[in-house]
Amino acid sequence: MTSDWGSHMNFFEYKEGQLHCEKLSIQKIAEKVGTPFYLYSYNTLVRHFTVFDKAFTDIPHLICYSVKANSNIALLRLFKNLGGGVDIVSGGELYRALKEGLPLRRLSSPESVSGEMKWSTL
Repeated sequence: MTSDWGSHMNFFEYKEGQLHCEKLSIQKIAEKVGTPFYLYSYNTLVRHFTVFDKAFTDIPHLICYSVKANSNIALLRLFKNLGGGVDIVSGGELYRALKEGLPLRRLSSPESVSGEMKWSTL
């Protein structure tokens, strides 16, 4: 995890007219993996989570990532490792969270998935 963020809001920037993510040329990434593709900045995600988490230091809290937004296991793992939880609204999202090893105490869900939550504890 990067601790020297300075004034960085995110780690995407233009260099000589080319967009870069964490000092890597996005054009070169696209040439290597093909398009379309998803690209996330690890340092941007960690920074945003950490800033938000620190804002609530004096209050008991659990910051949850919405699995509905993107159920990529790598993202769930990242937020789990940062101490966060996940917000789930379906059995499929519950499955992915449990597959990643998120403990039940770090899941947030509406009443509509309570039956599926009970199933998961069997």
